[in-house]
Amino acid sequence: MCELFGLSSSHPRAPGALPLVEFRSHGGDKADNPDGWGIAWRCGQDLFLEKEPLPGFSSARFDRLVQTVESSLIVAHLRKARWPPVNTLGNTHPFIHACCGRQWVFAHNGMVPEVVATESALCDAPCLPDGQTDSEFAFCHLLRFLTDHYQTPGTDDDWIGILSAVSEKIASLGKFNFLLSDGKLLIAYGHDRLHYQESADAGSPSVVIATEPMGDKASWTPFAPGELRIYLDGVRVRQVFTHPAPSAARWNHDEQSDLP
Repeated sequence: MCELFGLSSSHPRAPGALPLVEFRSHGGDKADNPDGWGIAWRCGQDLFLEKEPLPGFSSARFDRLVQTVESSLIVAHLRKARWPPVNTLGNTHPFIHACCGRQWVFAHNGMVPEVVATESALCDAPCLPDGQTDSEFAFCHLLRFLTDHYQTPGTDDDWIGILSAVSEKIASLGKFNFLLSDGKLLIAYGHDRLHYQESADAGSPSVVIATEPMGDKASWTPFAPGELRIYLDGVRVRQVFTHPAPSAARWNHDEQSDLP
């Protein structure tokens, strides 16, 4: 099972203050996620991304980043590929694509293979996947519906309703837990397996989000099934509850009109 890790904070967090060392160990050592690692983080106004299609727990490059990255916004991923695994850089999460005048980063846990045909059948794609994963096709599908609605960073625009509805539709295809960011907001969707740990130590709010609780497991709270949470500088600014249909339900091309 792939694993996700996200951070949103009002101030940059030092690496030692985050459970990234434990997270790295899940990349093929303490958990069976040996097929790639990636980490995206904000520095100033820019997003940086490094990744490899290699086990995270034995990667010297990932170890260096875990020990040195200091940021207020992080999206990281450990990959467990479908069989047979296709371990390429293009198939390794997180993914970055441009939309609405901003760079967006995305990482996913789960399987939604039908979204590949759904997105491929539509014209005027806002982004073209670099790899072959259903995850990246789902990312591009989300951006497709944000393109005409996301104008400026904010939490009261109709793009949140669009994002929630499309996430619910994709989740109905299988399993769809994800982290998404526009470089300011951290957006987390817990379809069936995601946890958060909020803190306001020394008046500095922050949240860490992960597939599996790490460290003090009692301090983590599971997402409600279908819950979407949006954070800005460590503060939760929106919360939406969706209700995906059971995965046995199928989303046919003829149903596109049901989307916002």
